[in-house]
Amino acid sequence: MTQSSHQASSAAEGEPVSEKDLQAPGADADDEQDPVRAFLSMIREIVLVLVIALGLSLLIKTFLMQAFFIPSPSMENTLIVGDRVLVSKLTPGPFELKRGDIVVFSDPGNWLPATTEVDEGAVRNGIRAGLTFVGLLPANSDEHLIKRVIGLPGDKISCCDSAGRLLVNGKPINEPYVYPNDNPSDKPFSVTVPAGHLWVMGDHRSVSADSRAHLKESTQGFVPIDDVVGKAFVLVWPLNRATLLHNPSSTFAGVPAAGK
Repeated sequence: MTQSSHQASSAAEGEPVSEKDLQAPGADADDEQDPVRAFLSMIREIVLVLVIALGLSLLIKTFLMQAFFIPSPSMENTLIVGDRVLVSKLTPGPFELKRGDIVVFSDPGNWLPATTEVDEGAVRNGIRAGLTFVGLLPANSDEHLIKRVIGLPGDKISCCDSAGRLLVNGKPINEPYVYPNDNPSDKPFSVTVPAGHLWVMGDHRSVSADSRAHLKESTQGFVPIDDVVGKAFVLVWPLNRATLLHNPSSTFAGVPAAGK
């Protein structure tokens, strides 16, 4: 009996031990929770990436560039209704404004008519406002305008010479960007741009309510440089119209400095 028992015990001790036999109690439950942990980890990573992306977008919009859409025909054919442009906030600032630049600026004093916001519901309105705030949607133009800089501080702008051209500091300019068959201006004027201000005009002169349309108002048609959001430098949408917005430097190349 002793020998048989010893042999049985030896046989039991010699049986192979499986990996399952070595697992601690409760290990099966941990295995079942692993997919949940993996899912939660993935969610955390997605949230982190979104937070970083939104933060970077807000920083870019605040300090570098911002998107705007074109709501009116005043800049045709350079920009048409529905175009989306990117505006560099480094101009004015590190880079100086130049004659011929296309700029976005805040309404300097009731240049824009009152508008009624479209109510899409609290949720959609909130989402749109949030995405616009961080720069993921282009800003609407309810409080902004886009025009071309024609006169810098101290410049004298007048209309027109015998050939119908604008004069800047006494020099007539040829403007290739003006809408086909439009005159440079249908109304005569003569102004001197005060310090810290700009004289701006739309490319579609016959429909643009630009500086000329506000001569008799408190602004006298001038736009404070402090109201300039930035310089439009690229048309990004629609894709078939995407292009850089070049300054036609040759137009103003022969213009003398202000006061000369």
